[in-house]
Amino acid sequence: MKKHRTQRFRFVARRLILQMAVGMSVLAGSFIATAAHADEDTAGRRWVSTWSASPMEPGTAFAPSRSFENQTIRQIVRTSIGGWKVRVRLSNQYGPGALIVGSAHVALMSSGDTIVPASDRALTFNGQSTITIPAGAVAVSDPVNLVVQNNGDLAISLYVPQNTGDATFHHNAVQTAYISGAGDFTAATDFPTAETRPQNFWLSFVEVVPSTRDEIGALAVFGDAFTEGSSTTRDANRRPTNYVSAAANPAGRPARLGVINQATACGRLLFLVCGPSGVSRFERDVLNASGISHVVLAIGNVDLFLPNYTGDQSEVVSAEQIIAGIRGLVQMARARGLVVYGATFTPIELSGPIFYTPEYEEKRQAVNAWIRTTSEFDAVVDFDAAVRDPNRPAALLPEYAYADGLHLSDLGSAVQGQVIVDVLRQTGVLQ
Repeated sequence: MKKHRTQRFRFVARRLILQMAVGMSVLAGSFIATAAHADEDTAGRRWVSTWSASPMEPGTAFAPSRSFENQTIRQIVRTSIGGWKVRVRLSNQYGPGALIVGSAHVALMSSGDTIVPASDRALTFNGQSTITIPAGAVAVSDPVNLVVQNNGDLAISLYVPQNTGDATFHHNAVQTAYISGAGDFTAATDFPTAETRPQNFWLSFVEVVPSTRDEIGALAVFGDAFTEGSSTTRDANRRPTNYVSAAANPAGRPARLGVINQATACGRLLFLVCGPSGVSRFERDVLNASGISHVVLAIGNVDLFLPNYTGDQSEVVSAEQIIAGIRGLVQMARARGLVVYGATFTPIELSGPIFYTPEYEEKRQAVNAWIRTTSEFDAVVDFDAAVRDPNRPAALLPEYAYADGLHLSDLGSAVQGQVIVDVLRQTGVLQ
């Protein structure tokens, strides 16, 4: 029996490595749609990611998108680090055809859908105000001079003149997107909002050249709904990564660490569900992030409990399979020289039998034990220890639980953010 388990483990590990290799080759071939992308600006100062959202495929489980035609979409993003130059990446990875962007602007948000007029900048792509992004491709804007503050709000407005088909999007932005009626309103100070949506459309990264002369990096939190903050209050910036950035980059102080959230609601490590599997999107979402230097691996919990909800027995996985998948990500990160933190899986017993089973809990405990004891991480981000009920370790402490007993409340997300901050301080990243 032991020999059989070892053979199966090796088979699973080989399969995961093949999946990652295929994912990397596909993503590498579709990454750049313009010549604007480079690691450094013309003065030799490094671009660093200040915000991100993982592109998701329309029509996958729990993730309906929509199309647009002759409309403007104004999206609000919360920067982590400030800077004096800005550029954006637009992704048409899952578009049914070419995406035509007729006009694009970036500005400082004043309030809601309103911008600070003097801050408005038109974005260009290879010097042109319009761009056609092929299906499966990414476009990087030319840089614009714009002073951005730490933990500030930017408004990015995109006008699409022709029918887009179902848009590449991020399902739960925890931030409102404002959508106009017919017309180009990218430069409008007061935006004529006709409807709102809680998603991001086409926008995958915002990058800055930091104002500080010190070279700084970026931390990516790579995970699922529990680290995405999908259950936190919309527009309140209460995701765990927002708490990390507030501690790392206080207002009026030099920026110290870009913080980006590359988690997806219901995201899994090994299988597609609301978007590509973690092993297939890691290159795109983390390793290709400008200035990336650190990563928190917080993915795999959904793989363990989702088959109980869907009833799909073909996707039941073992603790050993999850560990093999995480190890693959660690190896990829190490090959790029990243500092790697492992995050324990939070408990879900309060969600009831629709997700929770004793078999799930046994697997969760096995994965957490490995994360806590392996030497493969630089440090452990122990979310489980921080948010579990000490009198009921398989469940969240009630005040940290969202109404469904599965996800984290605003307070629980704040605790998660503090755990990351504590680890960054313990490892000398923050003083």
